[in-house]
Amino acid sequence: MMKRALQYSQSAGLPELLSWLKQLQVKLHNPPTIHYPPSQGQMDMCVTCGSQEGLCKVFEMIVNPGDNILVNEPIYSGTIHALQPLGCNMINVSSDEHGIIPDSLREVLSRWKPEDSKNPEKNTPKFLYTVPNGNNPAGNSLTTNRKKEIYELARKYDFLIIEDDPYYFMQFNKPWAPTFLSMDVDGRVIRADSFSKVLSSGLRIGFITGPKPLIERIVLHTEVSTMHTSTFTQLLVSQLLHQWGEEGFLAHVERIIDFYRKQRDALLAAADKWLSGLAEWHVPTAGMFLWVKIKGLHDVRKLIEEKAFKKEIFMLPGYNFYLDSSAPCPYFRASFSLASPEQMDMDYRKPRSKFLRTVCREPTEEP
Repeated sequence: MMKRALQYSQSAGLPELLSWLKQLQVKLHNPPTIHYPPSQGQMDMCVTCGSQEGLCKVFEMIVNPGDNILVNEPIYSGTIHALQPLGCNMINVSSDEHGIIPDSLREVLSRWKPEDSKNPEKNTPKFLYTVPNGNNPAGNSLTTNRKKEIYELARKYDFLIIEDDPYYFMQFNKPWAPTFLSMDVDGRVIRADSFSKVLSSGLRIGFITGPKPLIERIVLHTEVSTMHTSTFTQLLVSQLLHQWGEEGFLAHVERIIDFYRKQRDALLAAADKWLSGLAEWHVPTAGMFLWVKIKGLHDVRKLIEEKAFKKEIFMLPGYNFYLDSSAPCPYFRASFSLASPEQMDMDYRKPRSKFLRTVCREPTEEP
């Protein structure tokens, strides 16, 4: 085993790990494309160095300078930084506590006709990028009906959907909403999954699921770049998953969910106790983040960067998650992944008692 772990391996991933993951995808999502011929978008998979590497390879495979792509703010900052160097036009689609608003997507798409997708000169959007569960930073999740509407719009205007779902295994409410992959009758969904949140981020194991012709291109890219994900960590994860079996892995997932649900509830209790009347938020339905809007404050930069950091209260200012990071933003992101309930209570008591009220009342800010 150790001799194999220290050698090169297949660029697509270890065969036994890929086989296990494919069975898991079929069990969880039952993609319609699983039995399609390759020419019609048969489902295929590859292992990547975390889902972030997989997403970067997807972006580099699809995007050309000047292409239009669809995103929804607030958006994971890593995605912004991965897309900006490619020279594409990122078009924002509005969202709320239930994720992307289909009517907003419909309005954005109305500048084109459906038949324009057949004419490259019309530059119709190539894909929609979305984090459907526990979106980082907003913590919102797309509902089943919204996903269905969005998928039908993707069919109508012929664009791909990149389903970045690292918090899929951290959904707090049952039943879980069907995924875009489970609805994909056309082979237009590329899905990114990750073990970073449920096993270990240091393992750097993610996997990409999508139409076979596109997965083959990702593997070709891997062959001439990173060559393959670490054989050592792939073997480690594969041995663990085979020892657990699917049911054992899903039982582990339930324990993870229970932990993060308790963490979320502790942060919400602290927010209710110390920030009521000063801020507003929606209850996260998945993931590990709380997205907080400070009332009466036009921009949180001064609050977070000059006051919170000095008090060792580490909250991320919201402008990091917008395409125009120079614009004022009244939001900040708090995480409930590591802090104890006592730390959460202290972190929210400090801003209330030390500086939040003062900053909110400063005459230089909005009333």
